[in-house]
Amino acid sequence: SNEMKRVEKLIEIEVLLENFMKSHREGGMLRTKILFFCSIYQNLSVSMIIEKLGIKKTNFALMTAELEKDGCIVIKKSNFDRRCRMVELTDKGREELNLYLKELDKSLGNTSVEVDNAIDVLNKFLNKLI
Repeated sequence: SNEMKRVEKLIEIEVLLENFMKSHREGGMLRTKILFFCSIYQNLSVSMIIEKLGIKKTNFALMTAELEKDGCIVIKKSNFDRRCRMVELTDKGREELNLYLKELDKSLGNTSVEVDNAIDVLNKFLNKLI
């Protein structure tokens, strides 16, 4: 059926994207995703990032512990709510992220307007769904 075709296409896109992005990143994508979300949403609480990433708390805890040890992020208690923990990107973390994004951008090369439009449309559509 047509609906199934759409779902299959989406899964295929997801796999291709994941592989494309992994080829520029040692040690998996989760690290980069966490850095990315921290850079976009300043002062995001731990629980909000976990929700946005759709990952298990334990995976998140392991990765943030590693990132904190590497000096890429700082986790601190919120000023407004002491129970709430906030994740903050350090300069080192921002540097690592920017390096990765530049690499990715370079390998994309000059994409056509159609590609950029398609990405935009997909982005808007998925944001409405989630």
